[in-house]
Amino acid sequence: MSNRIVAATVMTVLLAAGGVSVARAQQPMGLNQQAAGPSGWSFDVAPYLWFANINTNVSFNLPPALGGTVTSSPSVGFGDLVSHINIGLMGTADARYDRFSVLTDFMYLNLGGTPAQFKTLNFPNHPAIPVQAGVNSSQGFNLRATIWTLAGGYTLAEGDWGNFDAIGGFRLLEVNTRIDYSLGITIAGPRGNGATFGGVGGISGSGTIWNGIGGFRGRIRVGNFGLFIPYYFDVGAGGSNLTWQISSGLGYHVGPVDVSLTYRYLSFEQGSSAVVQHLDIKGPMLMANFTF
Repeated sequence: MSNRIVAATVMTVLLAAGGVSVARAQQPMGLNQQAAGPSGWSFDVAPYLWFANINTNVSFNLPPALGGTVTSSPSVGFGDLVSHINIGLMGTADARYDRFSVLTDFMYLNLGGTPAQFKTLNFPNHPAIPVQAGVNSSQGFNLRATIWTLAGGYTLAEGDWGNFDAIGGFRLLEVNTRIDYSLGITIAGPRGNGATFGGVGGISGSGTIWNGIGGFRGRIRVGNFGLFIPYYFDVGAGGSNLTWQISSGLGYHVGPVDVSLTYRYLSFEQGSSAVVQHLDIKGPMLMANFTF
């Protein structure tokens, strides 16, 4: 069973426990502020719209006859994201009992044909060869990414002012990338075997990274007007050098619903040998959180 199926199964079970099959964002993983039900459990879920921008640095292994790598730094704005997305699934569920909580966030993106350009060809023991923009006559960047976070939490402090929770868990990044290209040049490899790179073709790579994370989350109430400041932060490492996430903004509480506008930033940093050396997903997020 794939990691993506396992992640989706866990999220589905948690969402079913909440009684609703809608999603909640990862700052998004804010604390339930409502009184617990008769069983002592409470749940909250939230649909959201993330006006995200995606920035990456990727490195693909060239065919064995050539050796070396080719790099690119695709940047996908929200407009490109909307026009090139094939499918996007995002959801979070949160369950709480007294001061204890469990939260999960699942994100799957499938993008096809967004603009991209090669930057350099890199052969061992040779200077990097820049690929001029003018010869990148036609390229399309394809990305399939699964990001899954699962964490437990404990409320360290709470009162009329708000709450502060410590959290700990893990995050998975599973990535498949491909660039279909049409280059106006052909570059010969350094091995003298006649192998070349250029013309029309495609090149791809994939990776799966697990990271442990720790951090905090909560909200601060602003006066007695239903306003609050939600906040979330985590940081970790393991399969990657560093992963971190932060979000905050302003929300309004009315009845069982919280509406908030936040800014969310999610980042992965990896070494030069990784397919995805750097990945940032960032942008404002509008969400409505429902508590049960």
